[in-house]
Amino acid sequence: MKYLLFIICVCITLNLKAQDVSLALQKKPKLDDPNAWIAVPAKLNVSFASANVHFAKELPPKVSPQKTWTTKAWKGEKIHTQLLAWTRDNLASIRIQTSDLKDEQGNLLKKENVTTGFINYVITDEFRNGCGYRKAKDFDSSYVADLIDTKTTAIKIQQNTTQPIWLSIKVPENTKPGKYKGTIKILGDSETTLPIVIEVLNKTLPAPSKWHYDLDLWQHPASIARVHKVPLWSNEHFALMKSYYQMLANAGQKTITTSIVNEPWGHQTYDDYPSLVKWTKKKDGNWAYDYSLFDKYVSFVMSCGIDQRINCYSMVPWKIAFTYFDEKLQKEVVFTDAIGTPTYNAFWTTMLTDFTKHLKQKGWFSKTYIAMDERPMEAMKSVIKLLKSVDQNWKIALAGDYHPEIENDIDNYCIASRWEFPANDLEKRNKQGKISTWYTCCTEPYPNAFSFSSPAEQVWMGWYTANKNMDGYLRWAYNSWTKNPLTDTRFTAWPAGDTYQIYPGPLSSVRFEKLIEGAQDFEKIRQLRLLYLKDKKVEKLAELNNALEKFNIKSLATVTADETLQSVQSLLNK
Repeated sequence: MKYLLFIICVCITLNLKAQDVSLALQKKPKLDDPNAWIAVPAKLNVSFASANVHFAKELPPKVSPQKTWTTKAWKGEKIHTQLLAWTRDNLASIRIQTSDLKDEQGNLLKKENVTTGFINYVITDEFRNGCGYRKAKDFDSSYVADLIDTKTTAIKIQQNTTQPIWLSIKVPENTKPGKYKGTIKILGDSETTLPIVIEVLNKTLPAPSKWHYDLDLWQHPASIARVHKVPLWSNEHFALMKSYYQMLANAGQKTITTSIVNEPWGHQTYDDYPSLVKWTKKKDGNWAYDYSLFDKYVSFVMSCGIDQRINCYSMVPWKIAFTYFDEKLQKEVVFTDAIGTPTYNAFWTTMLTDFTKHLKQKGWFSKTYIAMDERPMEAMKSVIKLLKSVDQNWKIALAGDYHPEIENDIDNYCIASRWEFPANDLEKRNKQGKISTWYTCCTEPYPNAFSFSSPAEQVWMGWYTANKNMDGYLRWAYNSWTKNPLTDTRFTAWPAGDTYQIYPGPLSSVRFEKLIEGAQDFEKIRQLRLLYLKDKKVEKLAELNNALEKFNIKSLATVTADETLQSVQSLLNK
């Protein structure tokens, strides 16, 4: 596997000034203050710190030293924090050593469940106008601590530098309730030992595959092939993809992103997005469809643990241009007739009839959706009518504006954050077993998942989803990487980090880990609501519901996501 060498050899050497971009409402720190490090003790300084804050690389952190991490966790939960190391001197390399955690009865929370990673700084920019193509020179760029490097075992901290470290602990479902104590050591010129105390509660989160939280991060397989320099759809490509898709499954992902046409998003991404289905017009004018790659890819992703739905993009791409091979002409041809025209309907009816038969033979038809992304209502109406004429049981997914006229036809409806489902429609959809979620993209300054966004906003989203009685959250994209994704999250279009949540490796990010935290909070809220209803604990239910009412998007204009979460998260661990 060459990709490990690829990751290890990457170092960030760009000389942009770092700045704390953690909170939208927080002023950017002054980085040219020569006195900033004078008061810092001449040694390695360490402290636990909030995982909801991005700390600047070139400034000493403004934290009250915290030498012990004390927290609570449910069985089955993944918990995390940040550990900061900073110095005004050049120091030798440091490395991290973890230990088992033990309770008074001798039960162990083994160190195999403890993960640490140095948080690398990557280049980000700013929201400004959000959507739209941009030039890097026109935007304020900075460093932000986001990439969690679990491959590097030791790191040298330079003079006048802050180095954040990510500490993550997975509490197995079979862990005995109790108070577990252990340590984390920082080894270098000297040894620093920091205690960890985790109270494991007698409550259990199920495995991510059983979470009710419906996460949908769109996958981009071609991007993995390009970054790792292997042929697209080769055995090496599939072998490399496995760890990425398992990582996504462990975050609770429910849906497989598939392309049944070339470039369903009009090639707005750095990498190509080729079709998994090969379309061929035969010499006699009939059509043939090769699903072999589609079948291989879907089966592969299911084997990684993502198996509830197959979303097929798209009959309504961002640019009406469908590529197929014409045997008679011996070349690729592009079909461009408008949606709703007789030729368009004939073009798709033939394919859908054949595709329906194939999916039923595979046993996949009931979990397959024809999916559209931000398409006009009239186009949707036409496509819905066409789909239902082929088979009344075709399912439809849409991410876009809320249209009451077609709501009843959308089985998986994901609305933009500026919309809300009407209460009656949402209640009806829940009873019908339909999926109702929401999404953010380049449009919203907050809450969002840009590399400069507050990490707390990803957690906030889980609470917002629970407050609005929706099922989950969607975002483009999981791994649609930029040219140099390990160092620069900026893109030629949209704010930095918009196109990916994890890094090549696979390596996680602060954003991605906080997204998982938000999903876990959603699951806790759901369990506690059901428990309080069952046990008729009216006051506790009212307290939790009142806390949820704080989660409205407009409130983020005056109160940060971090502040809101600090006021309510303890309710989940009483």
